[in-house]
Amino acid sequence: MQVITSTIPDVLIFEPKVFGDDRGYFFESFRQDLIEQHVGHVSFVQDNESKSGFGVLRGLHFQKPPFTQSKLVRVVYGTVLDVAVDIRSGSPWYGRFVACVLDAERKNMLWVPKGFAHGFLVLSPEAVFAYKCDNYYMPSHDAGLLWNDPAIGIEWQIPQQEIRVSGKDAVQPCLGAIEHFPYEDYRQEKLYPRM
Repeated sequence: MQVITSTIPDVLIFEPKVFGDDRGYFFESFRQDLIEQHVGHVSFVQDNESKSGFGVLRGLHFQKPPFTQSKLVRVVYGTVLDVAVDIRSGSPWYGRFVACVLDAERKNMLWVPKGFAHGFLVLSPEAVFAYKCDNYYMPSHDAGLLWNDPAIGIEWQIPQQEIRVSGKDAVQPCLGAIEHFPYEDYRQEKLYPRM
């Protein structure tokens, strides 16, 4: 599996080697040793899956402390534009984002650390999206960032009038209103020490 550093060093792209023939395919979708080598010690506790149609945008989501989450995300079926936004105040990359097309054919994955807001937009007729989390979902600490905040300027690749968001996601706050994530507390080497 190839591990690629994105434009924000804490956000990683995992590109597995897919072995296929006329019978189907095989690939390793997760390796703990690779996570520990490139991220540090991570213990995943919850797997989630969602199905969405074209133009559905889910995000940009995160959980507030002490229930922050890191995610390893991938697409089981279809294609999405996956986005991670650095919301760590004081970070050299504060307010910047990584946008990566994830698809079922390449089976690539994105590592989204704590201190980032995460979301995805479905580019195919349908998509099944799956991800591993290193903390449990906690409704009382569920939070978000406005998907079209002009201070961030994400280019979502389809016309805005074709994008469908939930009522909750339509009224999330802008970047300047988000607190809780000082960079010194959310540096990857502090969150995930090497074993």
